[in-house]
Amino acid sequence: MTVMTTGNTSRADANRRRILDVALAELLRDPDASMDQIARAAGVVRRTVYGHFPSREALISTLVDGAVEALADADAGAREGLADPAEAVARSVLAIWEIADRYRLLVALAQRTVTVQGIRERLAPLRENKVRLLQHGLDEGVFSSPLPAPALAYVHEQMLFAVMEAVNDGLVTAEEAGRSATVTVLTAAGVPASTATELVARVSGKPGG
Repeated sequence: MTVMTTGNTSRADANRRRILDVALAELLRDPDASMDQIARAAGVVRRTVYGHFPSREALISTLVDGAVEALADADAGAREGLADPAEAVARSVLAIWEIADRYRLLVALAQRTVTVQGIRERLAPLRENKVRLLQHGLDEGVFSSPLPAPALAYVHEQMLFAVMEAVNDGLVTAEEAGRSATVTVLTAAGVPASTATELVARVSGKPGG
């Protein structure tokens, strides 16, 4: 009986992971994808999807949670061992952008279904790390801003969302946007544009421009 239960649990977990993976792909392809579409794409019946997620909102909320966790991991990994606040910010934004680009349509979806406030709450731990990093840069004179670090962190966050929307609207390519967003975030923190451009080119391994 234990073996059967374990097998059923493993199968259920595998189904849940598959549904999430397929849902992400379908929602990126079609932001209005229904639970029926997701079920068909995942190769399961609709009842199976609802067995794991009671509503479309619950499914999207779970995907948003996964996106935020991925963002936090990318940020922490990019900043690890770096003493220079400007380089830490640059590497963090570039790393986050790789994840943010994958989830940019999902974020737009979440603004309607989870609400902007819900996203802000989920991003609170990531924002707290950014505030500490910005405060360190301000204290060291690497950054200069009339805004205190907590307010500057909000500015940076909204800049990234705005650039994601620009990509969604076809105003800039995702690759260009990642480096441009990083330069923009650094200049908003008071780093001279030429210095920011050179730094981003160095850490991204691509010429600035």
